[in-house]
Amino acid sequence: MGLFTTLKARKASLLINKGDSEGAMKLYAEAEKEGLKEMNALLAYSVLLIRAGKFQEARELLVKIQKYPMTEEHRRQLMVNYASVAYKLGNLEKGIELLERMHQKAPSGMVYQTLGYLYVEAGDYEKAVAFNKEAYEYDDEDAITLDNLGQAYYRLGNDKATAKEYFEKALETKPGQIDTLYFLAQYDIEAGDKEAARSKLQKAMEGRFSPLNYATREKVQQALDSLS
Repeated sequence: MGLFTTLKARKASLLINKGDSEGAMKLYAEAEKEGLKEMNALLAYSVLLIRAGKFQEARELLVKIQKYPMTEEHRRQLMVNYASVAYKLGNLEKGIELLERMHQKAPSGMVYQTLGYLYVEAGDYEKAVAFNKEAYEYDDEDAITLDNLGQAYYRLGNDKATAKEYFEKALETKPGQIDTLYFLAQYDIEAGDKEAARSKLQKAMEGRFSPLNYATREKVQQALDSLS
């Protein structure tokens, strides 16, 4: 790996900060082909691929770089990314199994967040609530964990009153969280408060959507359109 390869990776990082994901992916792809082995850059590249919906490309990259030298934190991030890709490629069980093994070795906020959401997606109400409550005890101010609990009660348990408490706490912690805004807007819609719902949904549309969002950009837009 030469100096120009390293410079490409650094330039890609700057492009991410400027909001140019496409440009960053192009530079990361070139640098990776040239032999880039800097894990921060490679993991950032994998995240961009995942956000762009290029799940197979992300999977191939993650499989390739898993043999590179890395810290435990890098390996944790790599496995979380891989589990997310497995889920998006239709293998939710594999994603859950990977993260369960990681969790048994060493609990971490990153694993609690992702595995907590995958349990909700798996539709197991009791397991989703139990695990996300464990995550809540680990960090009771984590906005993703709070949202995961809200979704577990709302989507799986049909307990909207309890769900709302967690959604409201999540919004206090992270006011721009897309899923939280989407679900709280549903309460406004049910209450007939279209303006409050519109405000939340418009704010959600300003966020950076992820494949791990329950509320896709299309779903939020549909909700907005229904208010007109």
